[in-house]
Parts: sequence; C-alpha cells; structure tokens
Amino acid sequence: MHFDVCVIGAGPAGYAAAIRAWDYGKRVCIVERGLVGGAGVHHGALTSKTLWELSRDYRRALVRDRGFVAENVVVDYQQVVHCVDTAADEKVAQLERQLKVLREPHEGHQGSITTLEGTARFVDARTIAVEGTDPGEAYRLTADNIVIATGSRPRIVDNIPVDGNYVLTSDHLTRLKRFPRSIVIVGAGVIGCEFATILSNFGQTKVYLIDRADRILPFEDHDVASLCAANLEARGVTIHRKATLDHMTVNDGMVEYCIRHASGGLETIRVERALISIGRVPNTRGLDLHNAGIALTPRGHIEDDDTRTSVSHIYAVGDVTLDIAVVSIGEIEGRRAIDHMYGEVPAALSYENISAIMFLDPEVASVGLNELQAQRKRVPYKVAVYSYALVNRAIAMRATQGFVKILVSNDDEMRVLGIRALGAHASTSIEAVSLMIRQNRSVRELAELLHPHPAVTEALQDCVRMLLGTSIMKPHVFTNELRLSAVTYDAEGMPKQC
Repeated sequence: MHFDVCVIGAGPAGYAAAIRAWDYGKRVCIVERGLVGGAGVHHGALTSKTLWELSRDYRRALVRDRGFVAENVVVDYQQVVHCVDTAADEKVAQLERQLKVLREPHEGHQGSITTLEGTARFVDARTIAVEGTDPGEAYRLTADNIVIATGSRPRIVDNIPVDGNYVLTSDHLTRLKRFPRSIVIVGAGVIGCEFATILSNFGQTKVYLIDRADRILPFEDHDVASLCAANLEARGVTIHRKATLDHMTVNDGMVEYCIRHASGGLETIRVERALISIGRVPNTRGLDLHNAGIALTPRGHIEDDDTRTSVSHIYAVGDVTLDIAVVSIGEIEGRRAIDHMYGEVPAALSYENISAIMFLDPEVASVGLNELQAQRKRVPYKVAVYSYALVNRAIAMRATQGFVKILVSNDDEMRVLGIRALGAHASTSIEAVSLMIRQNRSVRELAELLHPHPAVTEALQDCVRMLLGTSIMKPHVFTNELRLSAVTYDAEGMPKQC
C-alpha cells in the first residue's frame, strides 16, 4: 500500500495532522496501536480535567456559607470514574465518526483516510511495517511523507516499583475501585499538584506530596506557588518540602515510603497507594528509528526543527519531541507539519506566547514570562498585581481568592511580556494577552477595551490602568490588594525593585 502521508499515532497531534492532510486532498494512513485520541483523551488532559471539574462540583456542594445547605451529599468513586469514561467515550465517538466519513474520497474531494490498528516500525526511511492487533496480522506500507506522533508516557525509574495496583502512574488512577484512604504523590510539578487538588477536593483521601524543592511549582513565581500550597494544606494535604524519596516498597498490602529531609533525617510513612508523577518520556521504543536515520536528542526525544526531523520527508510532532507537552501545541504542530509538506507555512512557530492552564485551587492561567523567568533572563520589567478581592464578578461569586499579574517592558513602550491569573474563570483573562505578545504590542491597547460587567477580565483591565497610573482602584489605598513596581538589575545582575 502506498500513501501520500502516513501518520503514526492517532492522539491529538497525529489526528490533527491527518485531518490537515485530508484538507489538501491527500491519501492518508493513520497507524494507531491503542485508542483513537491517545493519552490526551484517555489518560491525560480530558480525563484528568473531567476529574478536576467533578471534584470542584463536589466541593462546592459542601459549601455552607451561601445561604443554603445541601444534605446527604455522598460521592462514589466508581460513579465518578463512570462519568470520566463517559466524557472520554463522547470524544472518541466524535473522532471515529469523522474518520468513518473521511475513509473514502467523495465528489469534489480526493482526500481519504485509512486507519490501521497495530504497532508501527520503520523498515527504511519510506517503508513502515505494521504488526496488527490480531495474531498473524501484518501490513507493509510506503509513503511520500511520514509524521511521527506517538506521544509520551509517564516517566518511571528503576527504584520505584510501579505495578499499576499499589504504585500507580496517571494511567492507572481511574482503575481503582474506590477512593484510597491515603496516597503519596511523588512529584510536585503541575500534574502532581493537580492530582493532589483533585483528591483533596473529594475529601476522601489523606494526601502526602513529596516536593524536592522548598516549594511546589518551583518554575512559578512565589506568590502563585504559595497560594496554591496554602489551599492544599488547608484541605489536609501534607507537603514534604525539601524532601527526596529514599526508597519505596509494598508490604502487607500497603505502600511504605521513606523520605530524606534536607536535614539528613529519614522518615517512613505507610499509605494505601502511591502516585508517581515525575514527568513524561517520549514513545519512541519499538519504532526502529535507526532504520530511517532519524536523530535523537541525548534524552531520547526526536530531534526536530519546527517539526522537521533529520530526514527531510519525516516529521515529528507533539509529545514525542517534548518541545512542550500540551494538547493544543501538539495539534498546532501536527497541522504545521502538513503545511510544511503541501502549503505555505506562516512565520516560525513561537513558544513564547503559549497559553496554559493549571487545574489547581485556584485555577491558574498563564502566558509568556513570569517574574522568575524575566529575572533569570535579566529582562527589566514593570509589574502590576490586582487582587480578585476588588473584582465585582469574584465578589458576586463569593470567590475572591486570587489575583491577576501582568508584566510589561520597563520602558515607554510597555510591551506585554506575560501574565499570570489565579482564581475563578482565570483562563478567560489570557487570550488577548497571548495575541499581544505574539504581535509585540503595547499594553496600552488593553486599557480601554469595553469588557462586559461584571466579568473577571475587568481585573486585567484595571491592572493595565495601574501601569498607566489611571486605575480606578489606587495602589496606595489598597496596599494589600494591589501591587505596582519595576525591576531593574545592578552591575552584578541582581534584581532591584522600586
């Protein structure tokens, strides 16, 4: 069989690439060894965020300061998992419905998409062998262009006994029969903190979180990490700060873990389950990439330059390159790879204005630089912080915990450098900023936009007005709720704030 494009992997990046190739009228083959939708649907963004939404619903149902009290609120883990599975099934049905319709060319369009279930490996740079899911089933195909979109999997290490029963990764969590009474989460990055938030929201599990640094989310600013940590601890999460996992074993149906504190002392704790969340690694094993001459980085990722690999007609997109492991980026890269093949590619893909959401408590939305990154790069900047306590929509929602922070260049132009928004509906505040960073625009353009009222985006607007000295709420009055400062650097490169 010969195709114009072969896409290995039907996760978000691979699916987007296949559909974009169909747009160009190409004969496409998708090879997928697992489920359509990949980890982005089944073990990642969709399932974990569905869990987060359900946990938030449950937690809100228990609130007692709104003038009403809900009685007999109970939660059942199996029913929660059923709801998560239903969400995933809905998305898979949509994806498969489209593939079924696009299987054959139709009048006026010659594109087609063939789907093969099985494991792919390179025979040479243009030939793919596919071992089918049924015994003895095998295919061999060739393609003019190939897209590798095999995604990633949770990283595990040899000294941690991951068994999928007692010691889990994010792939295993929904297999549990009930809420564990206790769990330790190894890793205090975004995913580890998200699962700590979810489990503590449900309130059925004592959560321990091992943090190698002195605070969770070490890549984020101190004010962001501190608020999220305080909320976790308020719900009973124990954060082992400056602690490393010495060893972990499973004994008598319990997980026993030993941590080494910064002081050198050891502490051993027993819990029902452990969740390992220490990053992800690319799925390149078994692809026989050497047969195609594809170069890898020292850490095992596929080397790419704007989706192009070291072989001119082979492209790599999504988590397999680990440029940034985000569904939206994978989809953009998948489409972009096809545009490289058959269309006019726009300006170089920029990762400087990527929007992201961290599903914590409160919700955290981000785009561009934070203060840590700006100071690491020695970028002079002005910063304004506006508390949710002053935002009418947040007051109406009785959800005043959070803030909006915006960074701009420390000059008359005041170009937008980045934003962090924490709180209810935080993600609604960042899209305009992402576009402005991409276009290198001045923050002044945000000052007089007509926002609906009440809306959380009004915090962003008055934050900008603070930078211009025209805010409705004045920082010298609301000293605890508002912050306005500028950062420069001394001769040694140390930051100075004024």
